[in-house]
Amino acid sequence: MDSELRYYLALLHYPVYNKKRKVVVSSITNLDIHDLSRLVRTYGGKAFYMVTPLESQRAMIGRICAHWREGFGATYNPNRGEALGLVKVSPSLEEMVEDIREEEGEGPLLAATSAREQRGKRIPYRELGRIIQEGVRPVVVVLGTGWGLTQEVIRGCHYLLEPIKGMGRYNHLSVRCAAAIVLDRLFVGGKEP
Repeated sequence: MDSELRYYLALLHYPVYNKKRKVVVSSITNLDIHDLSRLVRTYGGKAFYMVTPLESQRAMIGRICAHWREGFGATYNPNRGEALGLVKVSPSLEEMVEDIREEEGEGPLLAATSAREQRGKRIPYRELGRIIQEGVRPVVVVLGTGWGLTQEVIRGCHYLLEPIKGMGRYNHLSVRCAAAIVLDRLFVGGKEP
């Protein structure tokens, strides 16, 4: 799949829970920037949004991306720069939705993810993948950092994808691993919950 689809991946750093279920702002990690932008590029997405209200964190993302798009990194590893060219930064989920509305001419459908069983309008992976591939409306797959998206965010999304379940009770994937499994299930197939 080398064509661009009308979908976006969003990684929210606020509002998310910490392990005590307090709403917090989580920290940006360098690995998320690199790995998730490469994932979105590999699976034909339009952009990878990193959402954080912290100006210092948004500036850090900008410096990291600039290094690989314009600095020494651009000549050292052009593939990395190509992927990091998909990174966009937004201070809030609402502002991200507005950015996409301006670009697309209509608001996107939001599909939340969670490692826990949640209430929400469930959608099978294959069905959401079909909606994306038909391109009728833009779609944002929304992932949370920390201990996951808040209930408010999940309720505000149009859809909720099934949690990824492994072989046993342990269920604590990194967001990078979870995102890769989600996109693969959307576009390639695999285990359908």
